[in-house]
Amino acid sequence: MLHEHTVKTYEEDLRGLKAKVQRLGSLATEQLERAMACVAHPRRQDCEAVVRDDVELDRLEREIDADVLRILALRQPMAVDLREIIAALRISVELERIGDLASNIAKRSAALDALAIVPSVGGLSDLGRQVRRRLERVLVALSRRDLEDAAEVWRNDSEIDQRYTAIFRETLTYMMEDPRTISAGIHLLFIAKNLERIGDHATNIAEMVSFLVTGREAVEERPKGDASIEVSQQLAPPGS
Repeated sequence: MLHEHTVKTYEEDLRGLKAKVQRLGSLATEQLERAMACVAHPRRQDCEAVVRDDVELDRLEREIDADVLRILALRQPMAVDLREIIAALRISVELERIGDLASNIAKRSAALDALAIVPSVGGLSDLGRQVRRRLERVLVALSRRDLEDAAEVWRNDSEIDQRYTAIFRETLTYMMEDPRTISAGIHLLFIAKNLERIGDHATNIAEMVSFLVTGREAVEERPKGDASIEVSQQLAPPGS
């Protein structure tokens, strides 16, 4: 009876840990969606609400961290269970960071609300939608332990980089042609960069799904398409 109780309690601990990671994923996705709504309609009160609610993600990430340490200390898990626990710890860090980046996007959007001239960068909303879809897809892959879907997210990482580079080029051109757009342009560049980094975190989660399923870390170099440095060099004045 004691053994059965121990096993049952252990299983409950693992289920609770998985549920918290899923909840954190849902909160991170919601924060990203709300942040992109702020980009489209930068109302200060909405942006401030996104920033304020980031504390819930921080709190949940700390809970997961404490749960992992407790399970490791009390249960001494092995094999698949150990991978589950390690992955939960790593993925929670990725998701918490996504929440931080969404909060940064909201802060930048609030700053745009106070500016008179904001250049229209059409690709920014598209980039946000693509990043959100990637995040949603990798979280489904995580819940289903779907290696194929996770691999697809991993392989398409360069698409986000290429879109970011295009936005970087467009925004920098606006700033060079009309100095009045520089302040807004800087905020837009940070927003785009935060979205690109969220895409990177989604790719990191995809790698952790692979670790969960196969027990192996990713060994291939992920495809990258960020050419923003080259764009800066191309647009720089001669001799700069």
